[in-house]
Amino acid sequence: MLAFVAAATILSLLAVILSNRVSPLAALILIPIAGAIAAGVAPGIPGYIVDGLAKIAPVAGMFVFAILFFGIMTDAGLLAPLVNAVLRMVGERPSRITVGTALLALLIHLDGSGAVCFLITIPALRPLYDRLGMDRRVLACTASMAAGVNFLPWTGPTLRAGAALKLPVATIFTPMIGVQVVGLVFVFVVSWWLGVREERRLGLGDHAANAEIPAPLGVTPSHSDAELALRRPRLFIVNVAITLVVVATMITGLIEPVVVFMAGTALALIINYPSAAQQRERIDAHARAALMMAGILFAAGAFTGIMTGSGMIKALAQASVSHVPDAIGPRIPVLLGMIAMPLSLLFDPDSFYFGVLPVIAEVAGHFGVPAVQVAQAALLGQMTTGFPVSPLTPATFLVAGLSGVELGAHQRFAIPWLFAASIVMTLTAVAFGIFSL
Repeated sequence: MLAFVAAATILSLLAVILSNRVSPLAALILIPIAGAIAAGVAPGIPGYIVDGLAKIAPVAGMFVFAILFFGIMTDAGLLAPLVNAVLRMVGERPSRITVGTALLALLIHLDGSGAVCFLITIPALRPLYDRLGMDRRVLACTASMAAGVNFLPWTGPTLRAGAALKLPVATIFTPMIGVQVVGLVFVFVVSWWLGVREERRLGLGDHAANAEIPAPLGVTPSHSDAELALRRPRLFIVNVAITLVVVATMITGLIEPVVVFMAGTALALIINYPSAAQQRERIDAHARAALMMAGILFAAGAFTGIMTGSGMIKALAQASVSHVPDAIGPRIPVLLGMIAMPLSLLFDPDSFYFGVLPVIAEVAGHFGVPAVQVAQAALLGQMTTGFPVSPLTPATFLVAGLSGVELGAHQRFAIPWLFAASIVMTLTAVAFGIFSL
């Protein structure tokens, strides 16, 4: 019964969000509450929500101050030279820009953090996409693909898989390097194709690099006097130094990310806009985006808190793998690789890797399948290619919010390509002899 209610709750949430009939904030709060009531655990709802909020609070704080920090730095003109440099490198040909987007996201994601990848890549390139009239969904999708396929030994899914199955991460990752290379080739090919499709949509021919591309509605290539007044070119080096320190400190993990961004935001404010009035104006300018992000993240905390605390996630995990036909037992890694990405829409990373994966590995072991293959199959999609579109991770809301794209629109556009990346890598693993049919 509990597993059925859990499945109905998650499917209802996905259907509501994908249909754009209800805002994600409202859906993330009301649907799990209704599910908990239906499951007969209503008295525990307040406690579940509080527990979920406690876990999400540092993440929400980081995102709020990250939005303020990068917003202030953008106002001060920090990203303008970077955007201009990218424009000079790739020209004004959308197919080159999309490939450049994937490359930039791939390089930034080497630190293993999807949040850092999106926080740096998307704000830097969104003005370029807007200037050329390109579809922002392409920006969100290409960045998501590059970050999703770029699973590394120090990324969350790999570490969770190793810990859950008591396997060294090198044992899991090293045989998959060739598979990942093929996956990255797929990402760049798709990115190029999406760019070519944008060229056709914009009516550009073979000489798109030299063509004059009209600005999209409401976006002009030039900056207003008010925007130029906010620029601080004399403080460019100082702002670069602050940004590098903030990013480096966060990547190294020396200080909690929320503390880093809080301090960075305070420094950015007082250095670039010394007066209290100017500081209030800059905070007000970005408060809407920060508040919306915080609201959605806390709502996501309520959702995961209810689903985890009530035991619905655990019950669903056990029911999902309790009956496996003998005919498909030896093929569990291939099947798991095929469905790993969609499973990101149903299970948060901790629930899957610590709740579902050990059970799958145990079942597979009865058919002579090594646990390492189960771990490798999971990494081909579960919270790798799946994390930028899963409603169970804050990164999904971050990439959609930073791109200025509705969550449902981002999911409808990106899910087919991310799913295809998982399929390509799974078939590659079979071809390389890592998995057997």
